[in-house]
Amino acid sequence: MSAAATPPLFRSSGQRGFSSALSDDPRHVHARKFERQVQVQFAPERCTVQTPEGLVHAQAGDAILTGIAGERWRVSRVHFGDKYRPVPPTRSGEAGTYLSLPNRILALQMTAPFEVLLADGQSRLTGKASDWLVDYGDGSLGVVSQAIFSTTYEILG
Repeated sequence: MSAAATPPLFRSSGQRGFSSALSDDPRHVHARKFERQVQVQFAPERCTVQTPEGLVHAQAGDAILTGIAGERWRVSRVHFGDKYRPVPPTRSGEAGTYLSLPNRILALQMTAPFEVLLADGQSRLTGKASDWLVDYGDGSLGVVSQAIFSTTYEILG
């Protein structure tokens, strides 16, 4: 890729189901998220979250999570309950410790830089060669580094 070339852009659809951009690629794998505890806060108002892959816009009520390596990311309020459960004494909707659910995803390890436009139409993530393009099956795409992917997901095939 020349210095002037634009990396491919993958767009989150906001619609349930897996993207044909991943499902039609014969290199994709099916994976399942490991059950892991994460720390969660809920955005009290609109804000931005600096993730390792880029600046993400959050709406009031969106979950802002912190992983075991200190990485931060946002999960929309709409999808949070499908992906995480509170660990007592934390109650649903309160800040505290949550457990990630073993949801299935599609993933494609990329061989060149790429970008992802999130469903909000304004947050853009940047991936490097060897990063994973992840399709969560709920209309959202993400970028996960190789180091985080290997400790977060189990490849099923």
